[in-house]
Amino acid sequence: MKLLPKTAATLSGALLLLAASAGVLADWELDGERSAVQFMSVKNASVAELHHFRAITGGISDTGAAQVALDLDSVETLVPIRNQRMRELLFETVRFPAAMLRAEVPTSLTELPVGDTRDTSIEIEVDLHGAQKSYIAEVLVTRLNDGGLQVVISEPIVVKAADFGLDGGIEVLREVAGLKSISTAVPVSGQLVFTPPA
Repeated sequence: MKLLPKTAATLSGALLLLAASAGVLADWELDGERSAVQFMSVKNASVAELHHFRAITGGISDTGAAQVALDLDSVETLVPIRNQRMRELLFETVRFPAAMLRAEVPTSLTELPVGDTRDTSIEIEVDLHGAQKSYIAEVLVTRLNDGGLQVVISEPIVVKAADFGLDGGIEVLREVAGLKSISTAVPVSGQLVFTPPA
């Protein structure tokens, strides 16, 4: 199974791309209410804070092609001014408003019996802020009682800001906030829940 975030040129373009592919990819639909992607930042070397994205959409086709869109404008840090600064100074959402995640899901996972869980490794390719990098992640895949498929990152993936050209934005955030430091290596975790075809 591969997850591949793909940055879109504009948010409307990203969502149009997702909608256009939905006819191909929407046999399973992502449940945005039960799905979450989180990342943790550490400021001044000791204060850890967990953030997430409020808007996630996507689906999986009957051939196992999965696509998930993260709206980077929906970043939520529980501090409005920090949300704004992350959008404008870090993610630069005017240029890079969305991240796309793509995966190839084997039928052995989508056809798991209800209640069964599979522990497996996946290759994750990240395309964010105009740069790409691959990771190997450990995930737990569970077939839920309602027939849905839950994919949980069981070991956080450590993402280095410099790999995506985000280190400059972090330095700007540090200066604007008057902090001594902000971590440039960020653990990312999450869970995605897909509902089966009707």
